[in-house]
Amino acid sequence: MTSPGIAMQNNPLTRRGANAALLAFVGAATLSIASPALAQSGARDPAAEAFVQTKAQRVISVLANKSMSEAQKKQVFRQAVDELADVPRITNFVLGKYARTITPEQRARFTPVFRAYAENVYQSRIDDYRGEQLKVTGSVVRKPGDVIVNTVVAGGQLSQPVPVSWRVLNNGGTWKVVDVQFKGIWLAITQQQDFVSTIDNAGGNIDVLTNQLQKGDSGRR
Repeated sequence: MTSPGIAMQNNPLTRRGANAALLAFVGAATLSIASPALAQSGARDPAAEAFVQTKAQRVISVLANKSMSEAQKKQVFRQAVDELADVPRITNFVLGKYARTITPEQRARFTPVFRAYAENVYQSRIDDYRGEQLKVTGSVVRKPGDVIVNTVVAGGQLSQPVPVSWRVLNNGGTWKVVDVQFKGIWLAITQQQDFVSTIDNAGGNIDVLTNQLQKGDSGRR
């Protein structure tokens, strides 16, 4: 699978995102993803680590399963992503400042289009590793209920393990991933930067972003 990208006038939507970057996804103001480096020194969270080990491994196992058809794989992958990621939160976050001004009609249209686009981006990034096994190597507690879980992906066609980090939040006792880091790039943060720039260049018209995402997703099917 090739890395997805969408060409836009004067602003390639995924110039950074497609080359460097789930599900990666209620309020953008309450989700301070922009500073994942802050942490409580030495602290780990076993519950967050166990969640990522189980749920992220399932996502990778689905993509590595050669016995399923593409249609079956897509359906199971979507279910696995719902168990792993906070899709509504990420959807809100990537809109940045425009999450406060989007109309209900625009949101109803943007949400499924972004979902399809994000699944393709994250599947592409994970698929690039061609690994079959995920192993948690540790975690860093930014604050209670906000944890970076570090893992390595190995096996399959990988000559050596590669690092992948997952930012997870605990809401009411339930963990969910809100961002994933590949090769030092946090995908949701990168997407937000690209999306906000695109909407800015369109004079604040969110529909322009939705249209471009829809065209790009259709072009990959």
